[in-house]
Amino acid sequence: MLLILGEVFSPECAGQGLPKIEPRGYPPAMGRILFDSATTFNGWIADTNNSLTWLFAVEGGEHPDDGLLPTAATVLVEGSTTYEWLLNEFDIMNHPEKWHEFHADRPTFVFTTRDLPAPDGAGIQFVRGAVAEVLPSIREAAGDGDIWVVGGGDLAGQFFDIGALDSIALSIAPVALDGGAPLLPRRIESNRLRLVSAEAHGQFARLMYDVVAPG
Repeated sequence: MLLILGEVFSPECAGQGLPKIEPRGYPPAMGRILFDSATTFNGWIADTNNSLTWLFAVEGGEHPDDGLLPTAATVLVEGSTTYEWLLNEFDIMNHPEKWHEFHADRPTFVFTTRDLPAPDGAGIQFVRGAVAEVLPSIREAAGDGDIWVVGGGDLAGQFFDIGALDSIALSIAPVALDGGAPLLPRRIESNRLRLVSAEAHGQFARLMYDVVAPG
């Protein structure tokens, strides 16, 4: 299965494409920028070894319920740590078909300051610089679709910093870690978030928030 420091996808679905489901909780508006991630209840998305074994050990962690993937997203955005984790964890360079199991044919923007390899046939654009500088190109690629910020948390925070993040969706697992990669390393007060929905999905609590403009 695959989480990519953000969401989950089972390799048993290989060849079946992304789930054809109606996402629950997402507003019908298109063209939104979403940060959607699985997390421990004390706010970590990977442990100190950059491992996701904590998630895979949770009942349902390898096979998420319907409605837990932002299927309206037409573009994905990843940081270099998330991207390299994916390449290494699933040996993508030797098995490029695994890239398409999760990303399909959707363009993916990878923020990096280094030269990184790309699997054959993947629609990857490596970008450098501030999110605000690259955002027009991301929106153009997305068209009327949503933009899914897969991870990590600091990259999602950079979208929040410039007022571009519209929604935050969390799948909270009954796990606590003593450190690792933080969910969203920003101070965000309650007046900046509006709870849209809260649902139980097996062992996970699914929370969805709209980001509210300051003022």
